[in-house]
Amino acid sequence: MANILIVITSILIGIILQKVKNFPVEAPKALNAYLIYVVLPAVSLLHISRLELGPALLLPISVGWIIFTITWLLFGYLGKRFGWNKKTIGCLIICGGLSNTGFIGYPVIEAIYGGEGLKIAVLIDQTGSFLVVSSLAIIVASLYGSEKMRKRDISKQMLFFPPFIFFIIALLLNIFKVEISGVAEKVLQSFAGTLTPIALIAVGLQIKIRLEDIKDNFLWYGLTHKLLLIPLLIYSIYHWIPADNPDQNLIFKVSVMEAAMAPMITSSIIATNYNIRPKLASLLVGVGIPLSVVTLTMWYYILEYFR
Repeated sequence: MANILIVITSILIGIILQKVKNFPVEAPKALNAYLIYVVLPAVSLLHISRLELGPALLLPISVGWIIFTITWLLFGYLGKRFGWNKKTIGCLIICGGLSNTGFIGYPVIEAIYGGEGLKIAVLIDQTGSFLVVSSLAIIVASLYGSEKMRKRDISKQMLFFPPFIFFIIALLLNIFKVEISGVAEKVLQSFAGTLTPIALIAVGLQIKIRLEDIKDNFLWYGLTHKLLLIPLLIYSIYHWIPADNPDQNLIFKVSVMEAAMAPMITSSIIATNYNIRPKLASLLVGVGIPLSVVTLTMWYYILEYFR
């Protein structure tokens, strides 16, 4: 319960700080930059370099690919069946098929499952969500939208994204059995330790919702799919895989929780760049993040009592 309160409290602090007079308007950008260039690379170096690689990790790696594929098939079919606008279909696929496994996923998983859970979360994010957003999501955006940014430019941005670069470095350290210890380890731990409060306060600072914005039915189609149906699907698939030891059980829990995260912020950026219902995309992220506090709490207790 204390871990859930850390998540909720951090987000609420961010929301409250929005109301503080003279509080820097650019604070969210500064915090996000600190997370991208300092904290997330530190997390990768600390945890991925020590991860015990094995067949069991295929489960978390596959989460992002399963989610996006199912979402594409579902909304592609429903859109054609009910004659939805092409850009609406594309928006629902992109935003409904990408979980916020990084900015939201890392701090939430760390708060609930600690460092061991965070290792799995990084793997889900970097080998699943990150690769999906730089491949399948771009394909969908090209098919359903008006291209504003060249694929080459987006791919370049993805490949030179600092957390991804350090994920590759950490993976190489793991493969070649290079251990991070001593002063280097302590420095990395100091920066990585700021992940949960800083990331979630930054999220709280960016939550801005107006009542008139939430009347779009497609918003609720997308959020019901992302916050309820998708984690239920992953739960149903992975529930039947034997959990013979605590590590496998943790992989199962983290996989379901990451599947239950709100839509990825990057999904909204891609939708905007390709002019695919940018307002709907922003709402799916903006409404999805605070709403996911409730649904993630629900999934946490389901996993604790029904696994």
